[in-house]
Amino acid sequence: MHTGIEFPNIGIHLESVGDHISVMGFDIAYYGIIIGIGILAGIFIAAWEARRTGQKPDDYYDLAIYAVIFAIIGARIYYVIFSWDMYKDDLLSVFNIRQGGLAIYGGVIAAVLTVIVFAKIKRLSAPLLMDTAGLGLVAGQMIGRWGNFFNREAFGEYTDWILAMRLPVDAVRGSDITDLMREHMETVEGVSYIQVHPTFLYESLWCLFILILMLLYRRHKRFHGEVFLLYLAGYGFGRFFIERLRTDQLLLPGIGFPASQLLAGVLVVVSIGMIIYRRQKSI
Repeated sequence: MHTGIEFPNIGIHLESVGDHISVMGFDIAYYGIIIGIGILAGIFIAAWEARRTGQKPDDYYDLAIYAVIFAIIGARIYYVIFSWDMYKDDLLSVFNIRQGGLAIYGGVIAAVLTVIVFAKIKRLSAPLLMDTAGLGLVAGQMIGRWGNFFNREAFGEYTDWILAMRLPVDAVRGSDITDLMREHMETVEGVSYIQVHPTFLYESLWCLFILILMLLYRRHKRFHGEVFLLYLAGYGFGRFFIERLRTDQLLLPGIGFPASQLLAGVLVVVSIGMIIYRRQKSI
């Protein structure tokens, strides 16, 4: 397999980008390492925000133990449900997440449910927990998306614009290659390449923007939960358009519409509606 990754229109040519490191003969995927870094960064940011707002950081360390576990399970379940054809003949592969296969919305849903239960048991404010943990969540997403870079996945349709990314055909899943990509496929020194939208990069940059927006907005919130609703609306808005570019969409059975795009659109409308309603009510 060829391991080069290029961004030809901005002059970036990476000759060898592996997807794992080997430690004592055991392969550790960069995907997992980066997801781990994102989780740790998210926990520390949430604890920092808790300290700033007079909450107990230890509550967020405790919450993280449960939220991370259930978020990973939720992310996997969401992915498997909408990719069932990939797993129905090999059920054990459902448990192999080392090569990817996590859907962020499944993780968010599971994390929110975990926060609600945790808050009830600890007698804490679930909306306040979500506001605080939401900063860590979006930061973790921003970092975690780079795991897709090393896996050569979560990219979009063919493009030749400034940020176009070029990948060797033998390094990506055949199911992610579209007819349009094949029409524009190039062969250099016997190696075939496709050129695509780096949607993982778009989403990472969008998450950075949402994080900055949340940090600026949090001082002006009028009710607990408002910052998290801003996250749902802001992230959903970007994801709605980014998802449309991707070639590995998880589709709704029967209608063939991207599940995450539909969910993103619904969250944008509902979250903005709730923010407007609650802010007017607080006047």
